[in-house]
Amino acid sequence: MASTPSSTLTISSSSSLVDAKAPRQSASASSQCVSLPSLPPPPVQLQNRPWKATAYCRKIARNVMAMASSATGEAPPAIVTGQQISTDVVVAEPPEIVKKIQQAWDKVEDKYAVSTVAAAGAVALWGTAGMISAIDRLPLIPGVLEVVGIGYTGWFAYKNLIFKPDREAFVRKVKETYYEIIGSSG
Repeated sequence: MASTPSSTLTISSSSSLVDAKAPRQSASASSQCVSLPSLPPPPVQLQNRPWKATAYCRKIARNVMAMASSATGEAPPAIVTGQQISTDVVVAEPPEIVKKIQQAWDKVEDKYAVSTVAAAGAVALWGTAGMISAIDRLPLIPGVLEVVGIGYTGWFAYKNLIFKPDREAFVRKVKETYYEIIGSSG
């Protein structure tokens, strides 16, 4: 088979300003030509040697695997030698948190109810975020709410955290509430 002759692509554009103050120029004076280089012809493959294409594909596969393994620092998953392909299957284990979540989900008896509560919580969170965004766009409300928040935080710290007896009472109350919720005593 013969190779195809190379050709160049020429793109020309002309721009002329039509204005009462600017004179009209000819299209040839303002045209710009851009020529792109031609690509080399595709390699000629002979029909009587299909083994060469197969060997070439194997070589490319080896190079890709070598590049991937050097980028990740792992051994290549498959080694191609001759007509045999040896594959090492590496199974990635999920992280510990995923295992804990799967175990907790397996323990749930009423999955429909839990899914419904989760969906309702997501909708409530979305609605609350929209409401807070709307309040934040009002002129004076965000500043007033910030002052109220700072004031309440100061009052809470003074009432529960500064003095040792108050702090101990607060920690005891938090622990009692925690054990009430989880159902055991401490």
